[in-house]
Amino acid sequence: MSEPAHTPTADGSVRAARWALGVLTLINLFNYLDRYVPAALVESLRRSELHVSDTQSGLLMSGFIVVYMLTSPLFGVLGDRGRRPPIVAAGIALWSLATGLAGLARSFAALVVARSAVGVGEAAYVTISPALLADSFPRGERGRVFAIFNAATPIGAAAGYILGGLVEHHFGWRAAFFVAGFPGLLLAVLMWRLPDPPRGAKDEEGAPAAGSGAAAAAAAGTGAPDTAHDGAPAGGAAAPPVACRGTPCSSHGGAGSLAAVYAELARNRPFVLIVLGYAAYTFALGALAYWTPAFLERVRGLPASQATVQFGIIVVATGFGGTFAGGWLGDLLLRRWSEAYLWVSGIATLAAAPVALLAFVAASRPVYTAAIVGAEVLLFVSTGPINSALVNVVAPAHRATAMALNILVIHLLGDVP
Repeated sequence: MSEPAHTPTADGSVRAARWALGVLTLINLFNYLDRYVPAALVESLRRSELHVSDTQSGLLMSGFIVVYMLTSPLFGVLGDRGRRPPIVAAGIALWSLATGLAGLARSFAALVVARSAVGVGEAAYVTISPALLADSFPRGERGRVFAIFNAATPIGAAAGYILGGLVEHHFGWRAAFFVAGFPGLLLAVLMWRLPDPPRGAKDEEGAPAAGSGAAAAAAAGTGAPDTAHDGAPAGGAAAPPVACRGTPCSSHGGAGSLAAVYAELARNRPFVLIVLGYAAYTFALGALAYWTPAFLERVRGLPASQATVQFGIIVVATGFGGTFAGGWLGDLLLRRWSEAYLWVSGIATLAAAPVALLAFVAASRPVYTAAIVGAEVLLFVSTGPINSALVNVVAPAHRATAMALNILVIHLLGDVP
């Protein structure tokens, strides 16, 4: 049988999806660049006229995280009910302005306010962008799509370390915030012009045949399938219910009241377990990401610019390779193993723990450098699979709210402590 020809409409849809992936990935890079610039400036801020102590440096990240996680539910609701690109564009503009304005701070309190405002803007982007991607690509491609999208995370974080360290070295810490923040305003314009794909349209592609557990769940409108009840895989390739194509929705699988959506998510056992595991992962990764450059400078005696640049290069290389490897491995194993996304993430994260410990106890530079590289690779392997699993186990009309709840929980349990 010959392959069906692509219609102009189908070709246009593919091009639009790829353009959206490119724009959202570029924005994700700047998202993490802005977030991690302060990590490169810890020592500079301590020596500056603001005299920012270690405790205060920690509060800068905590203030960002608290605001970020508390405002995420608001954007989850907006993202499931309104037109999504303008909401995200407004968030990008806000975090870009706030990052740039941090360079004008004349007190620690002003710096905290600016960094907290970054959290509001990033909450809009991070809660809504995964739902946009899930509605642009079929389930069979999402592991690779989220691998591409999340590859920007280590590159952006590393760019924050490198850019922050180099600009601070030559022009001072204030210039580092200016350079990191204001270019993001151009990305807000690109985001504003993106189309808003119909919610759940791509979930029908490759959906199980009628009569299967997942299909029955979809027909009944019972929310994402739970392995304990219908045998559908947690985080695997089985379809979540195809909810409404637009908003608002009146069915049980639609937008519904916020309390009803949260109650449905709380009953979704795969979702709950994924989020709790993600929180434990975030607890370890956040501390490593923020404090490793300062550790290399203070304990290992590396110059400030060398510590930030070295760690940044490691994050770029390991993050790019680890994220792509995890996404492709998850998709490959998913063809034979329904819970592949979750096992890839779990095994890689467990393996990273002893390697990370070695990175901090070994005194030899070649040993601790190799251990940092190994730990980073293993940690980033889980990024694509775990995010693919999250969007696959919830109803399309609830994805932004689900991501918002995920952000709230993983940062409440993983970062705030």
